[in-house]
Amino acid sequence: MKKWTIFAAIFCVALFITCKKNSDDTGSGTQPDATLTDAVLTQNLSFPWEILWGPDNKLWITERGGKISRVDPATGVATPVFTLSDVVSQGEGGLLGMVLHPDFSTIPEVFVAYNYNKAGVYTKKIVKFTYNGTTLVNPVVLLDNIPASTTHNGTRLAISPDKKLFVTSGDASVSSRAQDKTNSAGKIQRINLDGSIPADNPVAGSTLWSYGHRNPQGLVFVGDRLYSSEHGNTTDDEVNIIQKDRNFGWPNVEGFCNTTTEQTFCAANNVAEPIFAWTPTIAPSGIDFYSHNSIPQWKNSLLLAVLKDQELLQLKLNTAGDKVEVINTFYKNTYGRMRDLAISPIGDVYIITSNGSNDKIIKVSVK
Repeated sequence: MKKWTIFAAIFCVALFITCKKNSDDTGSGTQPDATLTDAVLTQNLSFPWEILWGPDNKLWITERGGKISRVDPATGVATPVFTLSDVVSQGEGGLLGMVLHPDFSTIPEVFVAYNYNKAGVYTKKIVKFTYNGTTLVNPVVLLDNIPASTTHNGTRLAISPDKKLFVTSGDASVSSRAQDKTNSAGKIQRINLDGSIPADNPVAGSTLWSYGHRNPQGLVFVGDRLYSSEHGNTTDDEVNIIQKDRNFGWPNVEGFCNTTTEQTFCAANNVAEPIFAWTPTIAPSGIDFYSHNSIPQWKNSLLLAVLKDQELLQLKLNTAGDKVEVINTFYKNTYGRMRDLAISPIGDVYIITSNGSNDKIIKVSVK
């Protein structure tokens, strides 16, 4: 009897030591939280709208007035690349989304979305340029005639793993457009990188991918899953998983299908509900996915730049990636309105502000 007791005790101690070792090992188990530091990298910007990490190890940014620049992440020095002469910045409009070709080192193409006046009508178009090492050349219009407005432009771009270009468009201040499948406002559109329409889009000959959107300003692929952040009206800002040919409800549904009228509409119109919604609204903008070990407490999280509530949010996802388990707030009221963010290959995070006066790039890294 005593031998079994001694054996059990030794076994338990050995098991504890093994488990403790595994939990402390940075290669497995739960890592301790990293201590973060934040600092201004670049300032004197004017309404920056897009920031992304380029394959050339530079930060690429757009400013609403029409300027595209590359920023050295070590020094913060911004080098102008190109200024689009036909951009018209009105209200929240102007030069907005940008994305680089996934094979940029061999196919140096830059895709941008911006507003301009077309025969006196405020309009949005998507244009592809080639980067020659110094500036942008050879513009090719991929999409045009997208309704624009001083508000609700959406206009975030993302390229999928199978190299399709996705474009968000708000309702351009006319809510009924979002449910009209023949109107490109209030939609997420999908095209090939040459501007042609994929054969497997939901409607033959149409760029439409999903509809019923009010003002989606964040877009990121995590594998082949597409997440979007979207501005609500007076309630229900949303984070959505975008699905082919699904209706996201606006203006008939705000947030979840949780009223009798909404439930009836949702059942009849193939409505997809958000994975999270905020009431009161916070004004969510750019979104990205954190998958690095550098900041272990942020791993497997969406990071969301927030305008009205002036903060960075960490949305910790469940293992399946279809639910938000925990939300943590960072830098609230520290830098003002936050528009977008980018993540470097080593896990540093770069945030752009949208205050309109001395806007900045903020670098967040491990202390």
